[in-house]
Amino acid sequence: MAVQDRRADAAGIGAWSTVSNGFRQWRDAGVFEALLEGLIAEAAKRGEGDLSLVTIDSTTIRAHQDATGMDTSQDVLTALEKAAAEEEEARSKGAVPRDEAGRTVVPIPIGTSGDASGAGAGSGC
Repeated sequence: MAVQDRRADAAGIGAWSTVSNGFRQWRDAGVFEALLEGLIAEAAKRGEGDLSLVTIDSTTIRAHQDATGMDTSQDVLTALEKAAAEEEEARSKGAVPRDEAGRTVVPIPIGTSGDASGAGAGSGC
């Protein structure tokens, strides 16, 4: 039994292939897209900022126990808008977007499956 399989079994979630298949089914069914759209709609109803300026790195997503909602000051929103404008200007000049660690940033457009392979739900794959 592989180390990954033992870890998954110990966590009570089953084999990696079971988790992967479930994730793929949720992706193909649009679960993640619907979840994101629902979160954006809820934030918009509360007037809590323009979430089109937010990027998510799913490899490091964690929530602190005190994370109960988005409370963003006008200063933070202004800084985010300025950073987005600077990034757009750099991109228009041919610059490759990078995060603080220098890694290339590839945005996932809203309305896609988010599948890195490009085999989205609507691709017929």
